Formats: sequence, structure tokens, C-alpha cells
Amino acid sequence: QVQLVESGGGLVQPGGSLRLSCAASAPGRTFSTLSMGWFRQAPGKEREFVASISRYGGTTYYADSVKGRFTISRDNAKNTVSLQMNSLKPDDTAIFYCTADDRQITGRDTRAPAYWGQGTQVTVSS
Repeated sequence: QVQLVESGGGLVQPGGSLRLSCAASAPGRTFSTLSMGWFRQAPGKEREFVASISRYGGTTYYADSVKGRFTISRDNAKNTVSLQMNSLKPDDTAIFYCTADDRQITGRDTRAPAYWGQGTQVTVSS
């Protein structure tokens, strides 16, 4: 089983920045065997892919809506994945979820990632 705990959400003004972090606990397995990703769900909308990163960080994927503004990274020594969010817009307001899977998460997958955190609220408002 893989447990994911997000942190770093909050209220920020439009144009501001936030950094989300996710700590993974995976007893009996190595963090670097997992592809990691972030999804989000805004009020009244479907859940959507935001970004993902390969096992050793060599490949990243982003939704078009966040390209150039968000950056995903991971630290396999600390079992963490982060999402740096810049130039935030009110449309970015959502609950952000950290995810993990044995398969590479690309945002074009036929199924949802296997593991999910509880989510952290991000609100962009003046």
C-alpha cells in the first residue's frame, strides 16, 4: 500500500505562487518505482490531470492549462514530490490531489492512478 499526504495549499492572490508537497510512505517498496502525479478538482467540475513525473524525474507531463506556470519535481531520497505553481489564476482554484502509480502517469491514461492522497485546497482570490 502507498500512502500520500499533501501539504502547502492555501489562499493566494491572482498572480501569486504556491508550492505543494506530497510525502509518500510505501512500506516494502522503493519510492523510485512509482510514477507520481497531481490532479485537481474544482467545484462543480470533473477531476482533471495537472502534471506528472517519471520514476527518476527524467520525464514530465503537463496539462496545457498549466504549462509554463507549474513545475513538478521529485526527491527520491526524501520520498517527496512537489508542484511549484506560479502566476496563479482564479481558475486554478481547486482541491489538488497527489497521486502515484506503478505505471507512468501521462494524463492520457485509460484509468485513474492507483493511489491518491486526501487532497489540499488551493484558493486563488483577491
